[in-house]
Amino acid sequence: MKTKTHMHIRALTEGAIFVALAFVLSFVKLYELPNGGSLTPAMFPILLYGLRWGLCRGLGAGFVFGLLQLLFDGAYAWGWQSMLLDYLLAFTPLGLAGLFKGRAWGIFPGTLIGCLGRYVVHHISGITIYRIVAPTTVPGLGTYDNPHLYSLVYNGSYMIPNMLLALLLAGVLYVPLKKYFAGNDLRK
Repeated sequence: MKTKTHMHIRALTEGAIFVALAFVLSFVKLYELPNGGSLTPAMFPILLYGLRWGLCRGLGAGFVFGLLQLLFDGAYAWGWQSMLLDYLLAFTPLGLAGLFKGRAWGIFPGTLIGCLGRYVVHHISGITIYRIVAPTTVPGLGTYDNPHLYSLVYNGSYMIPNMLLALLLAGVLYVPLKKYFAGNDLRK
């Protein structure tokens, strides 16, 4: 029988493992943009943890992952506001996958919602902190003089591929890990 204490310790242990896995995967950069942002498989473990353990724990894991990114991954930030938005608050919404706790298929909408939440925070950072005042070029995507459009394009240039990569990983792992996606191993 799984006691409340046992489940709490298991949640903390899995959280530590999933955050550590995400941190290690964050160094597998398939490409990196000059002003921050990269394509990595790092979001997937945080999304999966949120799906398994729920919203609150998922948001917590996203926050801790963002803190590790800020401290150890050579953060690209312009002041404390950028550190807060681009790291601590931006990675936290990945835990929104926890809204679909208990549903094996929930990894797919959970990934979409978690990534959209992260994208929104990065967009807000882009139009408030990194706002452009002169035309700025996004390599391969044109020149922009509107901060909203620039932020949408720049942040989308790495967030959309990150979301697609997380969905691809979910699709590949769905059949062999379905019971873990649904959290069937956590039930009494």
